[in-house]
Amino acid sequence: MTNTQEPQNTNTSGALAVAKAAVGLKLYDTASHAVSSFTPIKPGQVGIYVCGATVQSSPHIGHIRAAVAFDVVRRWFERLGYKVTFVRNVTDIDDKILDKAAAAGQQWWERAYIYEREFTEAYSKLGVEPPTYEPRATGHMIDMIDLIKKIIDNGHAYVVRDADGNPTGNVYFDVASWPHYGELTHQKQTAVSDAASEVTDAMGPSVDNAGNDKYNPVDPADMSPDKHDPRDFALWKAPKDSDPLDARWNAPFGTGRPGWHIECSAMSHRYLKDMFDIHGGGLDLRFPHHENEMAQTRAAGYDSAARWMHSAWVTAKGEKMSKSLGNGLSVPAVLAEHSAWVVRYALGSVQYRSMLEWSDQTLAEAQSAYDRVANFIERAGAAVGEQPSREEIMAISADALPADFVAAMNDDINVSGASAAIFTAIRSGNTLLSKLADRADSDVAKAEVREALVNVRAMLDTLGLDPLAEPWVSDGAAGGAAGAGADSAEHDALDKLVSEQLAERAEARKAKDFARADAIRDALGAAGIAIEDGPQGSTWSLK
Repeated sequence: MTNTQEPQNTNTSGALAVAKAAVGLKLYDTASHAVSSFTPIKPGQVGIYVCGATVQSSPHIGHIRAAVAFDVVRRWFERLGYKVTFVRNVTDIDDKILDKAAAAGQQWWERAYIYEREFTEAYSKLGVEPPTYEPRATGHMIDMIDLIKKIIDNGHAYVVRDADGNPTGNVYFDVASWPHYGELTHQKQTAVSDAASEVTDAMGPSVDNAGNDKYNPVDPADMSPDKHDPRDFALWKAPKDSDPLDARWNAPFGTGRPGWHIECSAMSHRYLKDMFDIHGGGLDLRFPHHENEMAQTRAAGYDSAARWMHSAWVTAKGEKMSKSLGNGLSVPAVLAEHSAWVVRYALGSVQYRSMLEWSDQTLAEAQSAYDRVANFIERAGAAVGEQPSREEIMAISADALPADFVAAMNDDINVSGASAAIFTAIRSGNTLLSKLADRADSDVAKAEVREALVNVRAMLDTLGLDPLAEPWVSDGAAGGAAGAGADSAEHDALDKLVSEQLAERAEARKAKDFARADAIRDALGAAGIAIEDGPQGSTWSLK
């Protein structure tokens, strides 16, 4: 479903006016398989629902990639001036939680809460903004039961009964009754998969492998012989004998608990009402989770999301990351060896629909990017005598940002192009810095440097990477960028080493030993140090 109106430059939310740049925003839609212009359902406002974690165990890099990807999407909407309502759910009851809690001698709710807190800590450390609402599945049983009743009443679900006619607690969605099934993933209405649907299934592997299928886990309830059609899926399921008594809820169709998909339909409707702008999640959720979610929401009589967006997964040597690869991929383990800023940059270094290959090189490139960013911000702040405040940076509208950055972000959140725009601005800023001492109009020159500094930090902030924002400042990641007078042991040591080389190079040039001077310059260049020569001497910066 689309709305053909142009984005509005005013809104009724009390937020800032929507930027003119919003007119150019185009986003991919999984259902249409096309990039198209974005128009909000409500002028000036955007509603986003993103499937969150099943809190069965510690967060891994594969889990967090989607959170970072949609955090960037959200931040761009906010930079465009929209008021964003962002909902991310927590699945705190399912078979894996129950089984793993029992194996560990834990209460199921205890295990869920422990790992929910771990996910929250990981989000916070990686600079992911808190959602507007973060509902738990267990807090919305009434909503789910009411939604299932509507689907049954509308003739699109059936209650399984025992020999005496009593409800067993199992309720299934009747796929054959819903002719629109398969519209999200373009699968045909047939119980037998064709070649196209098999490819679609294979494109959505799960982070947590389960069952015989390497990538797509199957809800045990969906294997029941009581189903009318192999494609039917559980809306409500009877408890297993091993399930604790406090993991069962009473419903008109029998005691049990919700199926995998129903919670997102219930909670997205609860917090975003009828049709909302964007439903997001990892590519592994496209089928069956989101296909089933779309079907049951509409079968209940509600509109589904206007646009579906899916982030690709993290790979290691071309293979989808999974827990079988070991704890080395857990968020705490990665953060023990790399700063959170570097990890976030690496996770968000490619466009959200692109596969992200995770390797030492990925992290090394992210560290190099940080060094270049921090070096420029520190030097520019020292040159102008201050760092612009966070309030000033956050107030910069998308309309005031460099055109190449805006164009990249409007092109389906192309963060690779946006990062290129940032480093173009840094190179220009470094050139301004190298010429600052030679400018007679020093006040004008400083103003130009300050403008470049503000632009760079505002662009970084849009990606959640301004080094002078939280959590990077408290985490110590800001380093020497924190201000003109801030201490940076690493930078001071590097500056001393490079300065010695520059002094030796100056002596060589003075003695007309240009071969030696060029050799020093080339050696520094190979180490990632850029040299700018001027009448007042040579200055350096990280490339």
